[in-house]
Amino acid sequence: MLLVLSDEHKEHLGFLPEVDSVVVSEFGRIAVEFLRRGTNPKIYEGAARKLSADAETVQHGVEGLMYLLTESSKLMISEVDFQDSVLVLGFTDELNQLLLQLYLEHRKEVRHILSELTPSLPHYHNLEWRLDVQVASRALRQQVKPTVSMKLHLEDRGEKSAKVLQTDPATLIHLIQELEKALAELKTTHCRRILRNIK
Repeated sequence: MLLVLSDEHKEHLGFLPEVDSVVVSEFGRIAVEFLRRGTNPKIYEGAARKLSADAETVQHGVEGLMYLLTESSKLMISEVDFQDSVLVLGFTDELNQLLLQLYLEHRKEVRHILSELTPSLPHYHNLEWRLDVQVASRALRQQVKPTVSMKLHLEDRGEKSAKVLQTDPATLIHLIQELEKALAELKTTHCRRILRNIK
């Protein structure tokens, strides 16, 4: 799978051929560091002074490199696909190899950082249910009023919680049908392609 870069990102990465390969390696280290700890404008200013360039240009170069590394790592692009993706930038072979080396060195670390940034959502742990049927009351001697009570146990980062839900059978049947439709939709090729790109 090839990584498609917008014109803006190509423009940001256009600064890299103007600097030495040691500087590009340092930019790669800074990009991974920024993913870990966040950006620091002082580093941009210091690098801009050393390179006698505009701080905004240096910032765009590092951010473009950061985007290239994160998107490539997120999609787990192979070496060949990464080289083909970078080839459209028109860089020299030496710079392309340097970018590939940066990607291969930091791929696992970037994926680890990205996995820590994703929000943790509560997930299913257990379900208890009970069917209650009211068959008569003082006002009505013969009636059938069924209700389904459910206790949904959830787990989030080791902490357990419980939610109590109550519904009538018709709503429960409708809910089951909608969830089955969603599961069937997950099996379509369109949805599988989207999920493959998200991972």
